[in-house]
Amino acid sequence: MSIKFKLTVLSFFQFFVWGAWLTTLGSYGFGFKGWTGQEFGVVFMTLGLGSLIMPALIGIIADRWMNGERLYALMHILYGITLFILPALDAPSSFFWILLLSMCFYMPTIALSNALSYRILIDNQLDVIKVFPPIRVWGTVGFIAAMWITNLVSDPQSPLDAGKVLGQKISAITGHAVNANQFYIAGVFAVLLGLYALTLPKCPPENKSKGSTSWAEKLGLNAFKLLGNYKMLIFFLFSMFLGAALQLTNMYGDTYLKDFENIPQYADSFVVRYSTMIISISQISETLFILAIPFFMKKFGIKKVMLISMFAWVLRFGLFSYGNPEGFFWMIVLSNIVYGMAFDFFNISGSLFVETSTDKEIRSSAQGLFMMMTNGFGSIMGSLLSGWMIDKFYLLPDGTKDWPGIWMVFAVYALVVAIFFALLFRHKHNPAELQSISH
Repeated sequence: MSIKFKLTVLSFFQFFVWGAWLTTLGSYGFGFKGWTGQEFGVVFMTLGLGSLIMPALIGIIADRWMNGERLYALMHILYGITLFILPALDAPSSFFWILLLSMCFYMPTIALSNALSYRILIDNQLDVIKVFPPIRVWGTVGFIAAMWITNLVSDPQSPLDAGKVLGQKISAITGHAVNANQFYIAGVFAVLLGLYALTLPKCPPENKSKGSTSWAEKLGLNAFKLLGNYKMLIFFLFSMFLGAALQLTNMYGDTYLKDFENIPQYADSFVVRYSTMIISISQISETLFILAIPFFMKKFGIKKVMLISMFAWVLRFGLFSYGNPEGFFWMIVLSNIVYGMAFDFFNISGSLFVETSTDKEIRSSAQGLFMMMTNGFGSIMGSLLSGWMIDKFYLLPDGTKDWPGIWMVFAVYALVVAIFFALLFRHKHNPAELQSISH
């Protein structure tokens, strides 16, 4: 089995075990559990809390004390085990604590999977800039596959008999509604992924045998020194703001489409019944834009690529604001297509930028820091503020949500972030610096 194929399988299931429940958690909480906007915002905040310390901590452990592939395997097995507990929980408070534990195990693996892939590719003398995006694209395919399986299994009118049978069997065994299947699907494959990771090439710590002259070095905290550099500080700060935008679309995308059922003319529309599949167009779009990253990074550099991402977020939210299942269905579709550029040009390019801008001794830690800012502080900010804002200003008298107003506020937010980033981030593009990642 080739190195590229092994990493492709890793990438596929890394995001499969997240995609099975991430975009449908809102529909599960609002529709199935009856949570309020603030309750859901607090529950979704677990992604941010799990990313505050754990990615950086796990990166430090991988850099200094434990083989990366073994640490990765352990985290996924523990993640899978905790997912099995979630369907039995009804109260938002108890759900919060178990999901928080799950996120403490899962969120670090996103950065760690990148660090492992980069390390293995470099050790095998492969050009990461060229080779990694086609591998990473299979992570998006995995996310899509999980979303489709969840949607088909959870739909009582599924056109696939297999989907009906699987849903009925799981419900009979667990005693819970089919909506909870998302957690069982993710849990099973998370444990299997952990076992599979043990077959990867060994990735011993880069810093294991090196002496330390300070407590910061002994604890592996050198990556935090990057915040003392103006360019890196601004990069990480705006990564946080864009991380908030990403969480907004993860939190509310599927719920927004499902809520068209509250409008009689759209109640039985294709959009309502197959909302998760429609949202998956976003991930299908990712597969195309990921492959374009090497060209854009080398041609335009990180600043312009991130600006493209920010303006794509403006379009993503703005199109959702005006879309509907009939005359303006094309806006919903186009919004999902634009998402691919918005996500990839920020998340994947940002990860590659961190890789090329840091010393190899702290790269796992630096990737963890990037994750902490995006899916940590950014996620918390997006979850709490959006939940409060919706309950406070965008609930209509009949209890439904003013989605056009909600998405328009999000679009204005992304526009303001883009303008300030253009003014404050100073970076002179040098195509040659990207070559260092493959050596």
